[in-house]
Amino acid sequence: MPTRPRSTLMAAFWLLTAIFPAAAQTIALPNEAQIGPRPFYLVDKMKDGPLKQQLSQCTGPFHRTGFSVGHRGAALQFPEHSRESYMAAARMGAGVIECDVTFTKDRQLVCRHSQCDLHTTTNILSVPALAAKCSQGFSPADPATGKKASAKCCTSDITLAEFKSLTAKMDGFNPDARTAEEYQNGTPRWRTDLYANSGTLMTHDESIALIKSLGAKFTPELKAAEVPMPFDGDYTQEKYATQMLQAYKTSGIPASDVFAQSFSLADILFWVKTAPEFAAQAVYLEDRYEKRGLDPAKPETWKPSMTELKAQGVKILGPPIYAMLALNAKGEIVPSEYAKAAKAAGLDLIGWSLERDGPLNKGGGFYHSSVKSAIDRDGDTLTVLDVLAKQVGVRAMFSDWPATTTFYASCMGMK
Repeated sequence: MPTRPRSTLMAAFWLLTAIFPAAAQTIALPNEAQIGPRPFYLVDKMKDGPLKQQLSQCTGPFHRTGFSVGHRGAALQFPEHSRESYMAAARMGAGVIECDVTFTKDRQLVCRHSQCDLHTTTNILSVPALAAKCSQGFSPADPATGKKASAKCCTSDITLAEFKSLTAKMDGFNPDARTAEEYQNGTPRWRTDLYANSGTLMTHDESIALIKSLGAKFTPELKAAEVPMPFDGDYTQEKYATQMLQAYKTSGIPASDVFAQSFSLADILFWVKTAPEFAAQAVYLEDRYEKRGLDPAKPETWKPSMTELKAQGVKILGPPIYAMLALNAKGEIVPSEYAKAAKAAGLDLIGWSLERDGPLNKGGGFYHSSVKSAIDRDGDTLTVLDVLAKQVGVRAMFSDWPATTTFYASCMGMK
């Protein structure tokens, strides 16, 4: 399918970044987005019908949109939370980009999905001096006993300078590894290591500067500490939560450009009390599905209730895709009772995470678990997205490949 040629401004930007890569940090991308072939591949794989016909006729222009949120950047192909991943997300039109925030041994904030994921997302096990500092060193698999390979390396094990000396890689590990090198070679087959040889790790401050320069907004997630808090004597959860927001104030970022997130309701309520300007669009990430058996069809499992969350000051709820979807008697994908109750209570919804299940030919995984029987092809990604946008009414969608959400939003005339 033909796409629009690059504008003169976009062509000039690509040339400049190719010759002077550092200059990209001081230049905002044009509003025009480069979406590549994947959205069109997904359209081709859709079931025949009005939605496929409408999307197949959409050739642009494609533009940056706040509906498209870069989940850890563009993690389908680039190492998550790397500079390269953030740049890819912005180029694909993500109007909001995520930095999951955690802290180092010297209490400096960095972008990692988990405080203790360095053994699966970086090359730390290949750096003996730093591997020796890991909470749990590499332990090989033992086929004779069935023991799987393991390791545990945390940002809090090392200093900021040591963190910055590492290289990002695609998240993954080989549980049958006999060596540390084999352990780090575990990228899922439906992702790629093509761009993963030199991923640049980001501090939180660096992510703010980069995302600001790209003209996008921010959605930092305060990650749960995996070490006892207070850390190192007096570093409390409250200091940690305050430090994250202070970085945006120091950088001159208006609160209206920041969607602070946490899976802890206590963090959200702390911001309601101490930083109401940020709390106005803070996102309470739904954690009850994991801890308290949330069932999207049973209101008695939603504690606190939707109205109670709203009364406490929560404005935006961030559930996984499956919690917002159900199947009707005809087997069609429709909004869940959970989604309808959230909207009725006046809560905005931001969903996570599109294109994280991998190929959908077998119904997908966790994210599509409530509608698994209606999913049998990659093109169903767009069918699901259409229900979330038009029937559920989500405010935005996280995606591991933001070009898909950018494409959909542009084709539907969304901002």
